[in-house]
This record gives sequence, C-alpha cells and structure tokens, in this order.
Amino acid sequence: MTHPAVWALRRLVVAPAVVALAVVLWVTLPAWLLVAAALSPVLPGRWRALRLLWLVVVYLSFETLLLAVMLGLWLASGFGWRIRSPYFAGIHYDLVQGTLIVFFREARRVLALRIVTDGPHPSRHPDGPVLVMCRHAGPGDSFILMYALLHWYHREPRVVLKNTLAWDPAIDVVLRRIPARFISPNPAAGEDLESQIAALATGLDDNDAFVIFPEGGNFTPERRARAITRLRRLGLERMAVRAEEMTHVLAPRPGGVLAALEAAPDADVLMVAHTGLDHLVTVSDLWRELPMDKQITMRWWQVSRAEIPEDREARIEWLYGWWERVDDWIEENRPAEA
Repeated sequence: MTHPAVWALRRLVVAPAVVALAVVLWVTLPAWLLVAAALSPVLPGRWRALRLLWLVVVYLSFETLLLAVMLGLWLASGFGWRIRSPYFAGIHYDLVQGTLIVFFREARRVLALRIVTDGPHPSRHPDGPVLVMCRHAGPGDSFILMYALLHWYHREPRVVLKNTLAWDPAIDVVLRRIPARFISPNPAAGEDLESQIAALATGLDDNDAFVIFPEGGNFTPERRARAITRLRRLGLERMAVRAEEMTHVLAPRPGGVLAALEAAPDADVLMVAHTGLDHLVTVSDLWRELPMDKQITMRWWQVSRAEIPEDREARIEWLYGWWERVDDWIEENRPAEA
C-alpha cells in the first residue's frame, strides 16, 4: 500500500515535472541539437550525444502523451469509476502495446539494437494461461519482455515488479489500472508478499501471462555474494554451494514462485533467459557502451504443467535446476566482449 504522501508526491509533483520537462525540451530542442552535435566529435562512439538526446526526447514525449491519454480515459470512465473494468483494462493493454512497439522500433533504429530468439518460439496463439519466469539483468530487460509478450505472443501480462519503478509517472498510473503488483525488495515486518503474488496469479484467463523475476533484482556480483551469504545464514548450505556454481544469475527466491504455482494450478510455465546487456551494471557501464550496436538474444523454454512436481521441496529443486540450466545457456551465448 502506497503512503498517501508518497502518492501525492508522485502524482502532483513528479508527473507534472516530467510533462514540464518534455515541453521545455521540445521548445529548446534546436539549442540542444547544436550542443549535442558539437560534443559528438569529441566523445567516443558514433554520434553518441545526438543518439542519446533523441532517445531522451522520445521517452519524455511518450511519457507526456501517455499521461494525457490516461487522464482522458480516467474522465471517460466516469472519473475513475470504471477504470479497472475489463473494457478499460483492455484499452490500457492496447495503449501499452502500441507505445512499446513504437518506442522499441525507434530504440532499435537509434541504438542499432537487434533482438533475436534462440530455440523454438512459444505459441503465438494463446490457448491457456502461463507463468513467465525470467532472469533479471541488464537495463530494460523487463520492458523487452513486456514488448515480446504483448506484441509477439499476444498475451496480457500481470507483472510483479519493484516499487522503485512506480516513480516513473506513466508506469505508476498504467500499472495501477491493470493487474500488477509493486513490491518492496525489503518488505516491512508483517508484509506478506507471497499472499500478494498469489492474489495476482489467481484467476488467469487463457491469454494472460503472470510475470515474475525469481531472483528478486538485477544481477550484480555484489547481490550474488549477498544471496549466497543469506542462504548460508539460513542454514541452506547445499543451496549455497549450488548458488556459487551459478556465475551469471542470482540464486532464485522460491517463495513467490511457489505462491504463483499454487494460485494458478492449470498454468504452464515459460522460462526466459536473455543475454547481451547483462554486463551493463553501473551508469558508467551504460555511458561507455552507448551507442550500443548490440544483439540481445532471448531463449524461451515452455514447461508443461505435467513436468512440474507437486511437492514443495521438489518444486524448489525443480526451480534451482532450471536456474542452473539458464546459467549454462548464458555462459554459452553471452557476447564475447562481456
């Protein structure tokens, strides 16, 4: 639950500030273009400043347009009375899909990004709900996953994500209107995250995709070390040893996965791995690598419900086994420069 003061800060200060920044940027764009063009020859990479400036302009423009459209939808729904109805939820999914399609096409063009799939594609014609479990590493991987699910596979995602992303005004508004959960990586005492995850995974339709990142955060060497230490502190030495052998992923946290499996007993599972941007950890990494000129490789594995064990301990073993398989795939497919 968001504190009223935090809600007011996000909606009444941050959102208007983003809109104002977009307007100012467009009004002063000729000056910014001259500055970026002057800086480009002295910066490494091909037209780094201009390419980055254009992505900022596109991003802020989409933020402003989305907020304006969603304000109109709020008014049209009876000042929010029917905003969470299936009809308006469908409109919001279409809005997110259209935005991601345009933004990713522009990002791929400007940054020379390529997204390819290794292995068989999941079905493009939904015939039942799925639980999507994705590794978490690199900038924007959750957005790439949403783009793939909405645009390639015609799914309506229900996503569990960190509450820090709610500081993005458009993300905050749209994910309050469709099924989603913002959760804290460090929950307060008495906060039952597994119950929240179970509630979100309950009642999935045939074209729904429940999305969870079992690692709980982006991979970094420091987080990997802390995860291993945590397992040892809990007395789970065997799991700690297995986590040490996985060098590209964090040890999965099974609580949320088990809650989702229990809440959606008829759903198959999609395991998702990706590589290409996972070595970009810090702001300096991002700046050094821009413009990116990279290839992102994604791998999907479809796991039928019959392959998933029923026993809790067996399911934890099953999850660790899959994460070891994901780690091996990343080792085989990560870019040479990483």
